[in-house]
Amino acid sequence: MVGLLALAVAAAFTGAAVYVSVAEQPARLGLDDQALLREWQPSYKRGAAMQASIALIACVLGLIAWWLTGAAAYLAGALLIILPWPWTLLVMMPTNRTLEAMDVETASPQARSLIVKWGRMHLVRVALGALATIAFLWALHLP
Repeated sequence: MVGLLALAVAAAFTGAAVYVSVAEQPARLGLDDQALLREWQPSYKRGAAMQASIALIACVLGLIAWWLTGAAAYLAGALLIILPWPWTLLVMMPTNRTLEAMDVETASPQARSLIVKWGRMHLVRVALGALATIAFLWALHLP
């Protein structure tokens, strides 16, 4: 049951990440520079808190499933679903901090280029979530 919960939570993480990349990001890029930054700033804060929590929960559930079953695929899923944390902190954070510090009223084309860059970096989070989901699904089907 814990492994199934890990799968469900990892799939929720992945679904949220996919939504950001295929719906929210393209929609925000259709806005002018000022509105683009105005939308990104609160969206990022809310999304980061939500996705970080979901990743942590899925990781803990995956570790518990691994501990209970010994299936290495649960350990792999747990590691993959927590990797967006260091990716975000080490790679994405400089861009995030720059965008968070920008004044919406004086937004420039630099904001747009940074948000485009942010969107490309966010695809790594999508990939890690998908790989974790696949690992948990694989673990559930092991004998």
